[in-house]
Amino acid sequence: MKYDVVIIGGGPGGLAAAKSAYDNGAKKILIIERDRELGGILQQCIHNGFGLHRFKEELTGPEYAEKYIDMIKEANIECALETMVLSITEDKKIAIINPVEGYREIEAKAIILAMGCRERTRGAISIPGERPAGIFTAGAAQRFVNMEGYMVGKKVLILGSGDIGLIMARRITLEGGKVEAVLELQPFSGGLNRNIVQCLNDFNIPLLLSTTITNIKGKNRLEGVTVSKVDENKRPIKGTEVEYECDTLLLSVGLIPENELSRELGLELDPRTNGPKVNEKMESSISGIFACGNVVHVHDLVDFVSGEGSRAGESAAKYILKNQEKVEKTIILKNGTGITYTVPQKIDINKETKSVEVCMRVSNVFKDKKIAVKKDGVTIASFPRKHLAPGEMEKIVLPMKLIENIEGDVIVELEGMI
Repeated sequence: MKYDVVIIGGGPGGLAAAKSAYDNGAKKILIIERDRELGGILQQCIHNGFGLHRFKEELTGPEYAEKYIDMIKEANIECALETMVLSITEDKKIAIINPVEGYREIEAKAIILAMGCRERTRGAISIPGERPAGIFTAGAAQRFVNMEGYMVGKKVLILGSGDIGLIMARRITLEGGKVEAVLELQPFSGGLNRNIVQCLNDFNIPLLLSTTITNIKGKNRLEGVTVSKVDENKRPIKGTEVEYECDTLLLSVGLIPENELSRELGLELDPRTNGPKVNEKMESSISGIFACGNVVHVHDLVDFVSGEGSRAGESAAKYILKNQEKVEKTIILKNGTGITYTVPQKIDINKETKSVEVCMRVSNVFKDKKIAVKKDGVTIASFPRKHLAPGEMEKIVLPMKLIENIEGDVIVELEGMI
């Protein structure tokens, strides 16, 4: 079976990519989703706060997903649910398997990777102690509570202040559980400020910064944990130990782009994001293979994931219809002082380029800084920011007139750093 565009992943990025590819002229489109329904992680995110940028209204996760699912149905875009992708080749052949059709191979003129991300587990952060039941990732607990109808525990501690962990602190409280505290290894929160206010402060749940777990107790079920303060090198400080009695521990300690397929395919990956390197069209290092959303870098807001998906879908459609301008020059974006990473990692300039949106994260909490774009030490663009935090993705837009005469390496960094 041959398709114009195949999208791997039916979450918000994949759905937006499929709709955009269709709107831009690609007609034979397939979405491959391993779950039994489209929508991805949105289906278990029953809280509101979605869609303010994309649809100009406040929606829950399922409501946001439903809007895109309705668009996909209206366009008669084909979907393969409960289907796993086993492999992808550079010539765009895809091996898939599902319970109904078994194993089969399909071909695509263009592929969009939208597999999303996964949570770091206890094994990834090496917490010492016993290995009892009652330790969950925050996302797994969210699915149990919101979709499966199971309460994960009564007395809960949360390690990590990522957004899912913060949201689950509120959710557990609303369901009658007691959240003792949220612990964060860093001296700053990893989540959005609005979630700290709405999910912790509003429910009098303490957030303990520069704090981690140094022991886990319990034979069959979790019985308690030892919590310690850490120094500037993230090492536990002796004498600061506090014992917490609890039956459940939720881990919200970071997300990792789901990139086994990307790696096997041989895409060039960025060690800063753990995702594929892409250009401003969301095209990877292999021509005709695009990537978007959390598989490229972890986002805060689903609206931005959909935005990247739309860009990838439009680019894939132009690729198969040969509606692309020839690349005139390439700019390589590199991060400097205070910046952790930038996406895209390169900009291919052609006559189509009007402006380029660059996403990034900062390395710490900063106030009254400027995001500077520099070539050979000379600032070519500067963007003032009152407040910057690692938990909130930053965006800048570079107009064509600022970059049209530039080629080679460009540094993005914070000005006003000591």
